[in-house]
Amino acid sequence: MENNPLLHVRGVSMQFGGLKAVSGLHMEIRKGELVGLIGPNGAGKTTSFNLLTSVYVPTEGEILLEGKRLNGLAPYQITRMGISRTFQNIRLFNEISVLDNVKIAYHSLAKHSMVSSILRLPSHFAGEKEMEEKAIQFLRMFQLETFMHETAKNLPYGQQRRLEIVRALAAGPKLLLLDEPAAGMNQQETHQLMELIAFIRHELDLTILLIEHDMKLVMGICERIYVLDHGQLIAQGTPEDIRNHVKVIEAYLGEEVASNHVERGAN
Repeated sequence: MENNPLLHVRGVSMQFGGLKAVSGLHMEIRKGELVGLIGPNGAGKTTSFNLLTSVYVPTEGEILLEGKRLNGLAPYQITRMGISRTFQNIRLFNEISVLDNVKIAYHSLAKHSMVSSILRLPSHFAGEKEMEEKAIQFLRMFQLETFMHETAKNLPYGQQRRLEIVRALAAGPKLLLLDEPAAGMNQQETHQLMELIAFIRHELDLTILLIEHDMKLVMGICERIYVLDHGQLIAQGTPEDIRNHVKVIEAYLGEEVASNHVERGAN
């Protein structure tokens, strides 16, 4: 069983009218891996994340988490099964506190019932206290405790990114999807993000799939990389494999540059 992938994407396609945004995608991600998903703008990367989280239902193929089929499940069911994500554009509840942003994530896993909340039963207050304690522990772990009563929109940009990741982690995922977490960050913030991702992976024993345009970040932390172009998988392998892959160079820099790269390698 240990040899089976945590996530198995089998021949998944997504078609919008006459446009195939993703075509015949195959991916296998094993427990504990940190894997990159890269490609030029419009390659189908975020569409792939939307398929994994049931924002879209595949027009072909199937998606399996620990051998269980995800096709057709609601997004909240995907979260409960163990997949959490962040977004390319930060999505926080800007007008409430940092602490409440994290507590909201815990509500999706709440043990007390809606009835107990409506009737204000002891189980409701016990559940709320437990969620708050867990949220504070998480904020402390990720050095956000001092900001917990701040309104989320008042945090510096890098801390907002960190908060979004913490909120995704609060749902207790087996697989964390990070959609361009370094977008808009300066060099120092990106370096801190790399350290944060490595910390998350090792301390929480998480599997991570990462979309990112910052190649230094991707090449620096990912063990394997999948490359999409126009919705199709054109390459997969280690960072070194990808760095020298002709189709990848062509997708990013053009056919002429790729041809020159091959010629230089032959000489």
